[in-house]
Amino acid sequence: QVQLVESGGGLVQAGGSLRLSCTASGSISVFREMGWYRQTPGKERESVAEITGPTRLNYADSVKGRFTISRDNTKGTLDLQMTSLKSEDTAVYFCSGQIPFGRRYWGQGTQVTVSS
Repeated sequence: QVQLVESGGGLVQAGGSLRLSCTASGSISVFREMGWYRQTPGKERESVAEITGPTRLNYADSVKGRFTISRDNTKGTLDLQMTSLKSEDTAVYFCSGQIPFGRRYWGQGTQVTVSS
């Protein structure tokens, strides 16, 4: 059973930056795809940024140019660098990993609050 743990959330002023990090109880190399998702109360969880291949990165239109996803299998981390944060970025952010032909794993989430 793989466990994903997020860290780095918190309270930041609009225009500020935060860096989220996700680590796994085992090696993240088992995951074919990894990504960051977010959810606000009453809304569905949405994809923010995904790494689907060695050079294939996907970003939600709302975060393009502001957020950067990176993965380091050696360190066992999946990071999300968030800059120029806006109040609408406020959400619980989840790390996720997809095992090839297997299940998707989720972390417990970390709260990001952007004050305007």
